[in-house]
Formats: sequence, structure tokens, C-alpha cells
Amino acid sequence: MKRTHLPLNALRVFDAAARHLSFTRAADELAVTPAAVGQQIRALEDLLGVVLFRRTSKGLELTEEAGSGLAALRTGFLHFEDAVQTMQAGQSSHVYTIAAPREFFAAWLAPRLAAFRAANPQVRYVIVDGEMTDFTEANLDLAVRWTDGPGDLEGIALAPAEWAEIGAGDWIGWPGDPFPGTEGETADKDSEEDKPPISVSDAGQAVAAAVAGLGRARVPALLAEGLVGQGRKDLVHTVTPCRRGYWLVAPLPQWRQKKVRALVSAITGTD
Repeated sequence: MKRTHLPLNALRVFDAAARHLSFTRAADELAVTPAAVGQQIRALEDLLGVVLFRRTSKGLELTEEAGSGLAALRTGFLHFEDAVQTMQAGQSSHVYTIAAPREFFAAWLAPRLAAFRAANPQVRYVIVDGEMTDFTEANLDLAVRWTDGPGDLEGIALAPAEWAEIGAGDWIGWPGDPFPGTEGETADKDSEEDKPPISVSDAGQAVAAAVAGLGRARVPALLAEGLVGQGRKDLVHTVTPCRRGYWLVAPLPQWRQKKVRALVSAITGTD
């Protein structure tokens, strides 16, 4: 019999009925009806071509055929339990692998991770630079992305979706805002007129360039808050809504892990 065709549910019912020698008590354990237990046992007997139980004046008895396979079956279930515990061990691990944009990590995430580790000194972090890192290839637990929503992942917004215009002079473009000062959706990527005079690789470099006097940029308002805290409020101008924001995301299996839920709750202040 192929593994994919193993009647695992019926075997689980058989194990319970064999332990209790009672369909009623097996049904109570499995939270089903005695009739459902009987149906599973009959289906298993039909599949195996053997009789598993006999009714006697004293109640149910295992047949010789049933008894001969019971020990191996229970050993198999123990192996299943070991396998599940091994797979769950990763969920209880205290190592977090997190991908985040460098500038966001410095401005917002690092202090919160430090606070979480202060309360949980057994925690270890592996921080990966780059918001679009693949979850499977990098074995990530969480990622922070500058995006308009979680997409097909689970996620939570970490800050309002707002731009802050900082600095003065010519526009500075970066991948999150490649055509500042234009209608980005209609900008001609090949047009020299639409291209900003200065282009940098990320929002952190855009902030640094504006602070250095190279020009002005639109950056996530959360990053501009750092300038205010540094006494450079004069560099921060208008704050306006935008489509994108910083999102903490993960595939649903990771998002449901106990360790991930604990970290998300701690750094976002949610329950």
C-alpha cells in the first residue's frame, strides 16, 4: 500500500477503539459519534480484508490479526508525534531572521528589537538587508517592506502611509520614489526631463543626500522624524499621504508561529 493511500484517520480510530475496547469510549476520546467509529472500523476492515473486532458476551475483543499489527501501529504513531515535535521545534526557537531596509532598521526597528531582547535575553537575531528578500531562500521569519499593502502575505502597517519632503533644491530620486515632482505613474522612464538630476539607491541615501545639501527628496515620513529628533526640523517641509507605507509581513505559516506573534506584538504594541 502506498504511503499516500494509508488510511491514517481510520487507523487512529482503530487505535483508540483497541485501547478502550469500546466504540463509545473511543468516540468520546475522538469527539465523534459511536456510529462514526463503527463506520471507520468497517471501512478499514474492508480495505485490509480482515476482521479487527469480535463482539462477545464480555464486550469487544481484538482478533488475532488486529493484535498482530497493533504494536507496530502504535510505534508508528509515536514516530509521527516525534516528527511533529521536531517540526515545531523551529517555531519555539529563539532565533529570528528578519529582512528590512537598512534605513528603516536604523531609524525604527533596531531600538524595538533591542527592547524585546532586553526582556528576552535568550533571543538571537539575524538581520538581512533588503526588503524584497525571498522568504524561502533566506529562511526568513519576518520582513519589513515599503509597499502599498501586504499583498498575498499576512502583515501589519508599522506607520502611516505618508511622504515627508525634506531638503531644498533639485529633486533626489530613489527606487521608492524614482520620479519625484512628477506624476510617477505617467512618468516616462526614458525621458531625460522626467528623470531627477540626482538618483540614489535607497531612502536612507536620499535622506543623507538632502541633509548634505544635494537637493530635496520625498521620503517616508517615519524617516523624517529622525531629523526632527536630531534638531534638523528646518529640513522637513510638507507631510502628505501616499500609497505606500512600511509593512511588517510574513507568509501565513510564519505569521501564526508563537515566536513570531510574540515579536510582532512587542514591537507594534498590539495584542
